[in-house]
Amino acid sequence: MRRALDEAREAARGGDVPVGAVVLAADGKTVLAAGHNEREAVGDPTAHAEVLAVRRAAERLGEWRLTGCTLVVTLEPCTMCAGALVQARVDRVVYGARDDKAGAAGSLWDVVRDRRLNHRPEVIEGVLAEDCARLLTDFFRSR
Repeated sequence: MRRALDEAREAARGGDVPVGAVVLAADGKTVLAAGHNEREAVGDPTAHAEVLAVRRAAERLGEWRLTGCTLVVTLEPCTMCAGALVQARVDRVVYGARDDKAGAAGSLWDVVRDRRLNHRPEVIEGVLAEDCARLLTDFFRSR
């Protein structure tokens, strides 16, 4: 999560909402890819940290299925990102701050664990939650 927080800080430096993500290989240690929000930087509404990290991990592996992989992200994924995680067959989603306004991994919705889907990643929430939330709060207060 500390690496994801570093990515989130990078997003804030670029004027984006500070969200960072890291994809870990099946060994749980090797970082396959990382990303941070780049919506403002590149003018792309889909340039969320999770989507960018998943794209980069798939490219590195040469495979769209991220079976065995873990996504670590500072903020609970939205519906778009949760859908991408299900489609990518990520095994585990670890997030820091809960998103009661747009979260789709247990708070507002629970897309990733919807029983109607053929793939349901494990979800671990609240890792370094205060640090992740503080980064977001400070960012929005400064605006």
